[in-house]
Amino acid sequence: MCGRFLLTSPVDALRRLFGVTDSPNFPARYNIAPTQDSAVVRLNAEGGRELVLMRFGLVPSWAKDLAIGASLINARSDGVATKPSFRAAFRKRRCLVPADGFYEWKPGAPTGPKAKAPKQPYLIRRADRAPFAFAGLWERWQNEGQTIQSFCIVTTDANKALSAIHHRMPVIVDPRDYGQWLDPKNDRAQALLLPAPDELLQAIPVSTRVNAVRNDDPACIEPLAVRDEQPKPAVPAQGSLF
Repeated sequence: MCGRFLLTSPVDALRRLFGVTDSPNFPARYNIAPTQDSAVVRLNAEGGRELVLMRFGLVPSWAKDLAIGASLINARSDGVATKPSFRAAFRKRRCLVPADGFYEWKPGAPTGPKAKAPKQPYLIRRADRAPFAFAGLWERWQNEGQTIQSFCIVTTDANKALSAIHHRMPVIVDPRDYGQWLDPKNDRAQALLLPAPDELLQAIPVSTRVNAVRNDDPACIEPLAVRDEQPKPAVPAQGSLF
């Protein structure tokens, strides 16, 4: 799954990357969590791209209240076209979710017969630290004069490099496919929902500081000194392009 991510690139850099001419300003975020707002790239009414802020956690138009969004932060790639919560957005409201990295937790060995296995958080980012985009879906929810726009991140099976940490990973869209993913007339969008190449990403152990949503600062992404005897995932650090 993908429940925490970061977006620290300057807004001007995101405008250039995604081909948008205008967007709201927003601060660097190091620990974006469900129900919080983050940037999303979508098509506007004229067919151009726009960058807007939306709530993380999809709230379908038919939902009775906002609470459902907390459980719809991810959409499995094999169910986006058929699941009632996602199918309408998949057909008409696909988006890109800019990010500079995301976090995943790897279970460790139990410290005792009744103890829970501790989890080690990892920061996963491009080896060249360039921003990228998750495949996303967005919705508009209205109730008693209130309008909420929200999004979720599409996930797929983890690639070989990241499977040592978690069996799922977010879909990272190749920049060459941005237009195809955003185009609601493209009926082959599901073919784009593939794991990222093994060489694209690197995984870096970080402190458990990121576990707490209230912590949202550069310390969240500082590499953690890991003892040599601690198992490390075999994640290549070279090669940063699709």
